[in-house]
Amino acid sequence: MDDQRYSNLKLGERGAMISIAAYIILSALKLFIGNIGNSEALTADGLNNATDILASVSVLIGLRLSQKPADENHHYGHWKAEMVASMVASFIMIIVGFQVLVGAVTSIFDGVSEPPDMIAAWTGIFSALVMYFVYRYNKRLAQKIKSQSVMAAAKDNMSDSLVSIGTAIGIIGSQFNVPWLDPLTAVIVGLLILKTGWGIFRDASHHLTDGFDQDLISEYKETIFEIPEVKGINDLKARSYGNNIVVDVVITVDSSLAIGDAHDISTKVEERLMEDYEIYDVHVHVEPD
Repeated sequence: MDDQRYSNLKLGERGAMISIAAYIILSALKLFIGNIGNSEALTADGLNNATDILASVSVLIGLRLSQKPADENHHYGHWKAEMVASMVASFIMIIVGFQVLVGAVTSIFDGVSEPPDMIAAWTGIFSALVMYFVYRYNKRLAQKIKSQSVMAAAKDNMSDSLVSIGTAIGIIGSQFNVPWLDPLTAVIVGLLILKTGWGIFRDASHHLTDGFDQDLISEYKETIFEIPEVKGINDLKARSYGNNIVVDVVITVDSSLAIGDAHDISTKVEERLMEDYEIYDVHVHVEPD
């Protein structure tokens, strides 16, 4: 089982590397066109993609660290490195989001004399299409390998696609004698960067502090009760280790059962949860009813 999960993390690296390649090309293009085309919004979008390079690199590092096996200091392995990487990525995005926001607001108050060149708008539209296809790829990959960090990268890809669309709309709108619309769009870009960074931080911190989806807990309970020998559930907890789930459950069984029979029931619970939900490990404690 571990070999398959390590293989999944290896696949996740491919998604991170595709994101890095796309961001390097698009950030260089946007910063260049934004400068020669006099577009605050496109320059802000380019800075956004520059931070995404760092964020994607941190995700790549986290995926590689997660593949390290257990050692004397990490008895449960290094699975959580994936979530730490997502949190680092969120910090980078939040810092740059503030920088973009401050720069854009300053430009509005300084005044804008002329609208940007239309080449900046076409660059934004092209970038939006590229990032949409990267998002589709990473989303499918994240669902396939059940990776939180790759899914966070996919959400960032989609956010970048929407930001580029907004950038293009702002640049086009600024052509109609409202040049201030371009820096105003840059303000919106900055806010979207902050929103995406906060969302990734919130999800990563939720998993790192052993937060878990209560709807899944309810599903696990329903599945356990489908085993007729289980009389009750006294406790059920679950937590995530990267893209792995560990469940601890206390069940009650008929007090007249022999130890061997009770053990067989606990094995049924373990196997059922692991097969139905692809859970990494299940710990079952049996108590008499």
